[in-house]
Amino acid sequence: MDSTVKNTSGLFPSDVRGRAPYQRPRFAFPTLILLGLLLHSYQYLLVSAPQEIHSLPRHADLSIAKCKLLHVKPGPLPSFHDRAVSDRHVPGTKPVWVRNATLWTGNVNGTEVVSGDLLLADGLIKAVGIIPDALLRAYTDVETFDARAAWVTPGLVDLHSHMGVGASPKLQGAGDTNSHAAPMQPWLRSIDGLNTHDESYKLGIAGGLTTALILPGSANGIGGQAFVIKLRETEERSPSAMLLEPPVGLNGSDVGADVPPRWRQMKYACGENPSRVYSQTRMDTFWQFREAYDKARQIKEAQDDYCEAALAGHWDLLQGKAFPEELQWEALVDVLRGKVKVQTHCYEAVDLDDFVRLSNEFKFPIAAFHHAHESYLVPDVLKRAYEHPPASAIFAAFSRYKREAYRHSEFAARILNDAGLKVVLKSDHSGVVSRYLLHEAQQVHYFGLPENVALASVISTPAEVMGMDHRIGFLRPAYDADVVIWDSHPLQLGATPTQVFVDGVAQLDHPAVAAHKDKTLQITPAVPDWTDEAANTVEHEGLPPLAPESIKNQAVVFTGVREIITYNGTTVASAADLTVIARDGAIICVGVHCAATPDAVGARIVDLGGGSLSPGFVTFGTPLGLAEISSDPSTADGPVGDLGAVVPRAVDGLLFGTRDALLAYRHGVTRGIVAPQSSDKLVSGLSVAFSLGASNKVEDGAVAQRIVALHAEVTLKAKESVSTQVARLRALLLDAWRLDTGKQVSELIEAAQRVVRGEIPLVVKAHSADVIATLLDLKKDVEAETGRAFSLTIAGGTEAHLIAPELAASGVGVLVLSPRSFPYDWERKRILPGPPLTKDTNVLALVEAGVTVGIGPHGSSGPSSWGVRNTRFDVIWLLLESDGRLSKEHALALASTNVEKLLGAKLSGDLVATRGGGLLDFGSKVVGVVSAERGVIDLL
Repeated sequence: MDSTVKNTSGLFPSDVRGRAPYQRPRFAFPTLILLGLLLHSYQYLLVSAPQEIHSLPRHADLSIAKCKLLHVKPGPLPSFHDRAVSDRHVPGTKPVWVRNATLWTGNVNGTEVVSGDLLLADGLIKAVGIIPDALLRAYTDVETFDARAAWVTPGLVDLHSHMGVGASPKLQGAGDTNSHAAPMQPWLRSIDGLNTHDESYKLGIAGGLTTALILPGSANGIGGQAFVIKLRETEERSPSAMLLEPPVGLNGSDVGADVPPRWRQMKYACGENPSRVYSQTRMDTFWQFREAYDKARQIKEAQDDYCEAALAGHWDLLQGKAFPEELQWEALVDVLRGKVKVQTHCYEAVDLDDFVRLSNEFKFPIAAFHHAHESYLVPDVLKRAYEHPPASAIFAAFSRYKREAYRHSEFAARILNDAGLKVVLKSDHSGVVSRYLLHEAQQVHYFGLPENVALASVISTPAEVMGMDHRIGFLRPAYDADVVIWDSHPLQLGATPTQVFVDGVAQLDHPAVAAHKDKTLQITPAVPDWTDEAANTVEHEGLPPLAPESIKNQAVVFTGVREIITYNGTTVASAADLTVIARDGAIICVGVHCAATPDAVGARIVDLGGGSLSPGFVTFGTPLGLAEISSDPSTADGPVGDLGAVVPRAVDGLLFGTRDALLAYRHGVTRGIVAPQSSDKLVSGLSVAFSLGASNKVEDGAVAQRIVALHAEVTLKAKESVSTQVARLRALLLDAWRLDTGKQVSELIEAAQRVVRGEIPLVVKAHSADVIATLLDLKKDVEAETGRAFSLTIAGGTEAHLIAPELAASGVGVLVLSPRSFPYDWERKRILPGPPLTKDTNVLALVEAGVTVGIGPHGSSGPSSWGVRNTRFDVIWLLLESDGRLSKEHALALASTNVEKLLGAKLSGDLVATRGGGLLDFGSKVVGVVSAERGVIDLL
């Protein structure tokens, strides 16, 4: 029952409507007795008199508290950094003294680097640089870690991840990323679907990742509320125990009226994703945004009116009225009050402009545009956003998988930074595996983003954008003890944690790290100059010309050559600069004297500045050459249909001059081998070898080999059982052998006959070790009946390391597609993750067992065309992880001659010219190709 109004003065805060704070009068004791008698008499009159009684709402105190907090901005208490113990401290954790470290602190815009020590205790960083003796003496049982000048950074921070809500390994019905219930759902919460058993957490920590923002997916215009988590396993083993500063109402985090609220996070999406899911247009989506915001605005204004009356004491105006709120919309109301970090999936200029106008119409700030593939083209649009420009949370290279990502540029990060806008690199896990978030920063640094900004883009800047920069993202006293010790400079390819601390708790029990990394890897990597390319990208609205300049019937003189690696693995290295003359795709002179020969007269001169000539890379395993935009059927050859008696030939569907092909060519990949694309067929068809630098099929050397291999796939995900798939494949090969060669047979049988006669290899895509073992049995069965050996190559091979000796004994090679393994699904579950979790990777285990190994590009959920460009990075990474067990020549062969051998292709003979180092030096730049296939020298 409501209480009668007696004295309301004490309910009101001191700062409402400019009133002076209520102060208790100082009365003498007799005066208080007299006033008490008068008050008693007044109450009697109130009860007796026939007049209207005004009552307080039952929850007046709660309403007043809510009103007081309406305009309070989120953030820590002023005394936050006075804390002595972290709220996430694990009792019993020993203090850690990291000595002799090179500390990247994140301070001074990421430029501060301190040589010194670090003390971790009570879940916090206690001191940075010089540790006072008195502070050390305050702790007992301190563990000492000698960093030996190694780089130490704060833990990596991922602003965009779906780990835990998108299951790894993926199982049918196990994902909680997207809801398809309605387009706008601000009431949903990612914490309610967070799976604590996801294998991504420990793998992410192995890459130095300590904190991630877990977002709902992008199927909805408003997908719901996101939550920041720490990746370490907790004793409670619950999602709630992983949360970092959850907002009010979760995990016992309710706060009083005198404590500021915590930041909330909200996931939005515009453009193709919600349009596709709900069969609508961008116009529909933005009307739904405005409709939802108008609903939230009405609630907000009702709250403001209510609180104006309540805080003024006009309860007579609020009789029978509760504080206006609706559970479904309360988070969106908080967006309008500036209490939510708005994280928005937007790609194209139209989407960015639409959302900026929305922010100004309803007056709410945007924390970041995610993916934001075209934000670098419209920096002024971002600067018009309400309150402040949003950050751009982008990919380094993941692109061109749909129209919205078609104009992505590797120079986007540097262009945005030059425009004064914040840049974040994020994973979109498992779009890019979160374990390799640091690799995103390494790539954008290679393409011109300054060192300090590149490191900050995966550490300090995302911490700031998610509103957590008061406790993570920096090495500062009283900040969370989230720290990574690296085995090399973090921007060097293959940089690996030797230890990771989360809340001061060491996460790697027995880290396996390379023991012999060169000291040069401890310095910031040198990178090429890309100034002209970046300017050209903007000038052409993200689509600069990529075709090479082809030189024919004229010699090209390469000067400043320090190294030549031939296709047979021979290396010619020189302390002095060599001169190499090439003409019509062939090398005609090598030596210091070549410049003085007649062949040099009238030649083009290309200075390599200490560079090299090396075999060009060969790629397999993606739709490259059969698709421009993989998700758009109108730009691709399309999927394989029901075969019947025919067998598709990839040569018939070739597409030349695609952007992914030309970008790969500009980074040293000169040849592609591609098979017809099939997602549900046992046999897909016959592959083709082609030049990535050619402009069309009729050009000389454009098609290097019309038929290369016969391709099939055996998988647990097929519509029929593995045993049925293998039975059909066995029957195909045996039927082909039993039929007389002279008889007229179908195209499919003819292709199978070529396999069993040993003319072309059979390439079977398979990841499961059990399936691969069954394919070895199949090979034995067929060879036993035919009496002839045939060539079998496994493509995929994620679990191949489990049967490496058996593969070697059978003479079966493996094309590892995605050399950095991840348990995407059940048949890729048993990975060999590599350092720091295991000494070996899948590739190294196979090589050391004597298996012939080739690699395909590392992509997102599998090999993708955009990833072909990064083949040289993948090879460098493998070389560094091998810790000296791979030679440079062997590493090059993994992505060149071995690929051709395993697929039965003739060697191309192409040589790639690099400036400023060899093809396997991170800082070098590809400037030309001596194309034996096409009889030209291409300048890039």
